[in-house]
Amino acid sequence: MAVAYLTDPACPLSWAGEPELRRIALEFGATLRIEYVMAGLGRGPADGPQMACAALEASAASGMPVDPRLWLERPPASTNPACLAVKAAAEQGLDGPMLRRLREGFHLDCAPQDSADGLLAAARAVPGMDIVRFEIALRSSAIVEAFGADVERVAAAGGASATPCFLMADVRVAPGGLREALLRAGVEPSWSGEPDVESAVGLLGRACLPELAAVTGLSAPRVAAELWRLAGEWRVRPERLLAAELWSLA
Repeated sequence: MAVAYLTDPACPLSWAGEPELRRIALEFGATLRIEYVMAGLGRGPADGPQMACAALEASAASGMPVDPRLWLERPPASTNPACLAVKAAAEQGLDGPMLRRLREGFHLDCAPQDSADGLLAAARAVPGMDIVRFEIALRSSAIVEAFGADVERVAAAGGASATPCFLMADVRVAPGGLREALLRAGVEPSWSGEPDVESAVGLLGRACLPELAAVTGLSAPRVAAELWRLAGEWRVRPERLLAAELWSLA
């Protein structure tokens, strides 16, 4: 089953939807292909305070941590360069991992990611990325054309203000409804079952508490307790953020 995901690397609502997306990617991984369609929010420095408020509101609703200081102190000149980076990574089949790394940069690491140097730094953090090939693609007219086609597709679906959303056979699916839509369409989960907490950390890489709760099917307090137990045994490692932790294997 092919699903188009209309989104933007800096979109706060898309960051809030990462728990749903990461669970679905694992649960239906062998039977699902996600196409990442970049909206291009077109935000500039003047939109910084508005984006900071949107990020905090999305965080309050979802539990996904954010650090809004980027938008208050050094807002990106535009999100379009990050969108181009996703399309360049798609040349190597790494658009999903690149999109995730860019999301972490915008929402957790206070990385503007609106310059070639910033995008190359993000790409270097993506396992398997051929940096030379990525840099060549990033500067090519073909990638600009691919992003332009994405923007036109988003406009036909309602515009950037209508994102994030999913399209299944051109039928719009709102965030939070993709799993149910897949099951209704007869798509069967391909995993053997929900992993334990330590396995989930290994599968996801850097992960936030709400994401691990979504993947394991456990409550956030139970996941948090298990994470700190594992940390005490040096099996997982917490990375302290502004007001939360990001977890990875030790």
